[in-house]
Amino acid sequence: MGPGDAGDPAVNDVDVIRVAGDARLAGTVHVVGAKNSALKLMAAALLAPGRTVITNVPRITDIAIMGEVLRRLGCEVRFEADDPVDPMVAGGGTARSRSVVIDVPERPGTEADYDLVRRLRASICVLGPLLARRGYVRVAHPGGDAIGSRGLDMHIAGLARMGADISGEHGFVIAAAPQGLHGAEIVLDFPSVGATENLVMAAVLARGVTVIDNAAREPEIVDICTMLNQMGARISGAGSSMLRIVGVPELHPVRHATVGDRIVAGTWAFGAAMTRGDVTVTGIDPVFLEVALDKLVSAGALVETRGDAFRIRADDRPAAVDVVTLPYPGFATDLLPMAIGLASVSDGASLITENIFDGRFMFANEMMRLGADIKTDGHHAVVRGRDRLSGAPVRATDIRAGAGLIIAGLCADGVTEVSHVHHVDRGYPDFAADLRALGVEVERGTVPQAPDLTI
Repeated sequence: MGPGDAGDPAVNDVDVIRVAGDARLAGTVHVVGAKNSALKLMAAALLAPGRTVITNVPRITDIAIMGEVLRRLGCEVRFEADDPVDPMVAGGGTARSRSVVIDVPERPGTEADYDLVRRLRASICVLGPLLARRGYVRVAHPGGDAIGSRGLDMHIAGLARMGADISGEHGFVIAAAPQGLHGAEIVLDFPSVGATENLVMAAVLARGVTVIDNAAREPEIVDICTMLNQMGARISGAGSSMLRIVGVPELHPVRHATVGDRIVAGTWAFGAAMTRGDVTVTGIDPVFLEVALDKLVSAGALVETRGDAFRIRADDRPAAVDVVTLPYPGFATDLLPMAIGLASVSDGASLITENIFDGRFMFANEMMRLGADIKTDGHHAVVRGRDRLSGAPVRATDIRAGAGLIIAGLCADGVTEVSHVHHVDRGYPDFAADLRALGVEVERGTVPQAPDLTI
């Protein structure tokens, strides 16, 4: 049995997506529920015994992992087909979204194991609801994308103010509140989405009133607060920087539809502008992308918005624009790879500043393999645009970097092969199929991974 055979532990196949350059995105693409919301809605189901149904859930790897996290906590989890949308629209039909049915027991488990948590950072969001329900929880320190430091300090400090005793051992966070949690005034050092979600889910069953100042304002926060209020919680201020939660004795299960994915929608918006295309994106409130769409207008694209859809059309090479990532409603850090892609083919030089994660520029070297002119310095990158990029083999380092590299490949001469696209699968339901429906020559396959020769 030679190298590359199934029995060789040093060589594994990796998934790749190959796209032909000189492409133009054109057509309509439907965006389903947001990954960053659906995962947390699934965790919120733990707060009420009985059957909760969450619809418009994206068919992605991370959702499957969260389903397994809940199963190991004693829940019954199954996936069902959503009602189909127009199958003639890219991303349409039941293949991209589904419903998740979660039957929560009276006494869910209290431990989230490392083997799953390391694969999905979002699984740390079971900390708040389990502590509220059971008074004790043991959760492994999370993994997730390699995009920089994302500590749990604000989660822990907020829960401690609500009366929890927090400790750590052997890679686990252990939280106990045998007498239950109580309301508290909490001021976050930074409007952390994860900390806001965990604290809200803990506070809904706490005694008294909890106030969270400098809370995250993302649409996904509003979505989880909406679902919790449907379950019987008393939360006010969702969408603002001040949340007020009046604790209630118990919640009940509900049926709730996940809000549309603004990051996936933004990916297609930037792709349309970069390829001088014409794309209509449905299933998303354009208000969620107000800053990003305004940047595309500044770059020369024409933007039309209506209801739950928007259209992007670009006839000329984009003009260079500067971008600064900030917490919502600022420019989303998850769209930074797409902003760098736009800058790489723009007319002029762009300054891109990343204020959220210290590792977002890790993928810049892969962009440079495509011929992009990028110079990074700490949290800043100067990108000088080129008329065309050059196709090359590159590697996805995280979800959004992978999508950004694929979109950049559409603006290159020749074929671009992006490997390790299992990262992309964690955030985009069948990305290759959507590209194909929008007019791209694309194929997905596997290639052998070179063995690790590190000594």
